[in-house]
Amino acid sequence: MRYHSIVPGVFLARPNRFIAHIKINGKEEICHVKNTGRCRELLPTGAKVWCEKSDNPTRKTGYDLITVQKDRRLINMDSQAPNAAVKEWLENGGLGQIESLKPESRHGDSRFDFSFTKDGKSCFLEVKGVTLENDGVCAFPDAPTIRGAKHLRELTTLAKEGYGAYVLFVIQMADVKYLHPNDATDPDFGKALRDAAAAGVKVLAMDCQVTPDSMRLHSPVAVRL
Repeated sequence: MRYHSIVPGVFLARPNRFIAHIKINGKEEICHVKNTGRCRELLPTGAKVWCEKSDNPTRKTGYDLITVQKDRRLINMDSQAPNAAVKEWLENGGLGQIESLKPESRHGDSRFDFSFTKDGKSCFLEVKGVTLENDGVCAFPDAPTIRGAKHLRELTTLAKEGYGAYVLFVIQMADVKYLHPNDATDPDFGKALRDAAAAGVKVLAMDCQVTPDSMRLHSPVAVRL
């Protein structure tokens, strides 16, 4: 996936989850943050960032914060990017031959990021974007997520009912070692992930090639439960 009208900037402050103050072309701009996670380790004052200029004149913020440089690594911060990148990956054979790919698919009272048919079996897939990294080791989540554990339990039920069930962690950066559940932050999510794997849910992780104006899934990453 690719962005348009990307400009470099310098991070100044994040007064709340939704906005950041960024210096762009020597001027302080208020930018929309497309990620409501904490992301504290990504945004120290002075961090180099890239923002997408909005073409909507009615918006209160003229830019979206997209990419940040942490040490030598570029990290995509856009929480909408993983689903868009996964859609491209699936359409290009990421899971092999599939049919009837559908985003935002409902099943019973649940909604999943994607559904598709593979080898004659109905399948459902949930996507989780990952930006938390320390010395090449990634963890999810970076804050407690009741919704995330709920998704895993729904996938666990589907796997027990004979459906194909997948959770795909999209690591929004390259050159990482492995991913693990962040039990210190959310032990319930970690338990739900282990229960899901034991029930037959396929737990996958992929890193991404990230540039200031693009992100695409690249290589499998080990998941240590």
